Amino acid sequence: MADLKEFEERIGYEFKDKSLLITSLTHSSYGHEKGVSFNERMEFLGDAVLELVSSEFLYLNYPDKAEGELTKIRASLVCEPTLASIAREIGLGKYIQLSYGENKTGGRERDSVLSDALEATIGAVFLDGGMEQAKAYVERFVLTDIESKHLFYDAKTVLQEAVQSGHDGKLIYNIIKEEGPAHDKTFTVAVEINGNVLGEGTGRSKKHAEMQAAYNALVFLKKEGKI
Repeated sequence: MADLKEFEERIGYEFKDKSLLITSLTHSSYGHEKGVSFNERMEFLGDAVLELVSSEFLYLNYPDKAEGELTKIRASLVCEPTLASIAREIGLGKYIQLSYGENKTGGRERDSVLSDALEATIGAVFLDGGMEQAKAYVERFVLTDIESKHLFYDAKTVLQEAVQSGHDGKLIYNIIKEEGPAHDKTFTVAVEINGNVLGEGTGRSKKHAEMQAAYNALVFLKKEGKI
């Protein structure tokens, strides 16, 4: 297993009980293969902590937003693509214990594996250091750059509405590149209107690549003053 001390330094938290950290970084495939504890129960706990901390944060920091708006923003912060992206930023994949087969088929970079492991580490911090430490961890990595994360999450809808109100034509998402073996593909997607490319995006799934393309298109259109 990769250096846990290095991971602790990356997240800014030192565990008193290292076994909690180890379990949080142990995928079920490895747990079943080796007969050791794995992170699914801890992920369940971390998910609940994440929901509570993010809900409190949004309630306190967005007093003018209605329940529906707060729910949408929270969803953008705790969704699988966002959590996987955060996990990549802190290099979490390097530290996850996977079975040989899961590792061989690209599990270390799979959104579901990364997002689950991140939630499990939140649960581990909560068990080891209590709510205040877990809250600090979530605020440090999840509750940052909220507007961009929300825009990314809702990018396809926002782009569709912007195009409908100011442009004639239909948005089309085209896959322009597929790389890697069948079990570990990377997709590149372009979003176009009337043959003009507005943005491109790359992701481990078509959906994620489309979200990235839509987000990049919005950034481009805003920069050009077109929306």
